[in-house]
Amino acid sequence: MFAEDRAPEEPGEMDALRTGIDAVDEKIVRLLDERARLARRIGEIKHAQGLEAYVPARERKVLDRLSSLSHGDFPKTGLEAVFREIISTSISLEALLKVAYLGPESTFTHEAARRAFGTSVELEPLATVAEVFARVEGAEAQHGVVPVENSMEGAVTHTLDELMASPLKVCGEVYLPISQNLLFKGASLKEIQTVCSHPMALAQSATWLRRELPHAAIEEVESTGEAARRAAEEPGMAAVGSAISAEAYDLDILARNIQDARTNATRFIVLGRSWAGPTGRDKTSAVFSFKDRPGGLRDALSAFAEEGIDLRRIESRPSRRRAWTYVFFVDFEGHPEEERVKRALARLEEHTTYLTLIGAYPEVPPPTGPQG
Repeated sequence: MFAEDRAPEEPGEMDALRTGIDAVDEKIVRLLDERARLARRIGEIKHAQGLEAYVPARERKVLDRLSSLSHGDFPKTGLEAVFREIISTSISLEALLKVAYLGPESTFTHEAARRAFGTSVELEPLATVAEVFARVEGAEAQHGVVPVENSMEGAVTHTLDELMASPLKVCGEVYLPISQNLLFKGASLKEIQTVCSHPMALAQSATWLRRELPHAAIEEVESTGEAARRAAEEPGMAAVGSAISAEAYDLDILARNIQDARTNATRFIVLGRSWAGPTGRDKTSAVFSFKDRPGGLRDALSAFAEEGIDLRRIESRPSRRRAWTYVFFVDFEGHPEEERVKRALARLEEHTTYLTLIGAYPEVPPPTGPQG
């Protein structure tokens, strides 16, 4: 090797810093081993007592506590991402956990499931929302993840209908900013003959597609994951979908954030057989029908106002019991174990013909501002 081809010697300070990093990494590995031993023992106790491995209230408290301890150079968002994976691995040491989700792989629901549970649990994609509910109801999966509403398109009615009929409870929620991207196996927009995706993804990106690809045909498929698969296999076919779809199918991202609205986000719920314990920052979901009289809905909702409880969301759906009758889904702040919530629910029941709680879980602030 000629002298000019040799890499320059690194400064002494950099060598010292890298030695310091190596020493810190060794400590981290030893501490992770110690944490794993503690988690494994907790799993043995949970198993003996018949307790759930996934405890969203405890997880939220752990993440909030870690965030409060962070005052240094490591960003809090990165800290939560790191510990999400550490917690996921710990859960896998405590028990074999299977999570069903609305598939296929590489969809936004898949990404939401990974955000909720990390990558160390078994994730099972299913074709419909009803199948996810059925798998958890039949104890073939411990939890499920399904979309419940989109900030631009509104409620996912299939999920609401299943919640109304199912014994399952909502025990967690995930907000996912939706970034639609143009995925293609190639480098030029001129090579694209057809663009396919889920109807909602195509609708969200309609303005960009009309402006940038007026020559391309538009084709609807059942999911963004299926669109990415076809784009990987069919010449001239592009897809609208997520960055993880591009990664999974080895596609190029020719354009990012092509959705019309920059604040587009979807809310997903985590299903289980019981709701989460209180954390001090919680949300409760209920479904009810009110007595058929003038002012009936106003009287029912006044139960929350009287206790100073904020409603986060209200949605109506056909009751499926009698034509032109409806039930109402509400999300509100607080937990059923709180006294003010107990009082509000008692007042609400006075004005309803049907009332059931369908979940309680740690509240996650929705994303705000431009996404992507």
